[in-house]
Amino acid sequence: MNFKLRIWRQKNNAAGGKLVDYSINDVNDDMSFLEMLDVLNDQLVKKGEEPVAFDHDCREGICGMCSMYINGRAHGPQKLSTTCQLYMRNFTDGETITIEPFRAGSFPVIKDLSVDRSAFDRIIAAGGFVGVSTGQAQDANAIPVEKHKADMAMDAAACIGCGACVAACKNSSAMLFVSAKVSHLSLLPQGEPERKSRVLSMVQQMDEEGFGSCTNTYACEAECPKGISVANIARLNREYLRASFSGD
Repeated sequence: MNFKLRIWRQKNNAAGGKLVDYSINDVNDDMSFLEMLDVLNDQLVKKGEEPVAFDHDCREGICGMCSMYINGRAHGPQKLSTTCQLYMRNFTDGETITIEPFRAGSFPVIKDLSVDRSAFDRIIAAGGFVGVSTGQAQDANAIPVEKHKADMAMDAAACIGCGACVAACKNSSAMLFVSAKVSHLSLLPQGEPERKSRVLSMVQQMDEEGFGSCTNTYACEAECPKGISVANIARLNREYLRASFSGD
């Protein structure tokens, strides 16, 4: 398979960027998208050119680092998958593929396709954890959890923090990410003691990071590689109102 690649090249956040055209030939259709970029970078290095910077780690759809915009879609055209789970057989031979970084003011470009998503880390640090003693691992089996709540908590916990929801949203909202983290812990008894302070702190940090507001276009859910439901956003709003107006 042969492809024309239009890749966003940007030296750093302070520099201007532009789309640069490359050609790559004899691509195996079983090659992953990141493997294809590896081959391209090998060719660039051999020609004495700067390789394309992009983030990756697990290459198993777990870590969320491989975030990039491919042909106008976060993580590319394949639903419920990350970029590293995307294979070249999902494209047509001879196709032009446009590859860009996630574009959001709160995700500044580091270089080329790599963006700084540490804003998510700061939101988690603000309250996305259980800070009270909940016993040892074996003690969890002694705490009853209603099955439907356990199922909802596990669905929310599937969020890998890739940022596709932010990139897909016209407002660059982080509501789906924050709601998944708040839902995960608010539905479990271990998260109950810090339930109110958690949602207040995380929403405050989200606002301080400059993310936009949610206007219910559902683009976040549509592009989420883990299928996180916007129902979590409704739960986040309820949790926030409950904590804000509580007299405790």
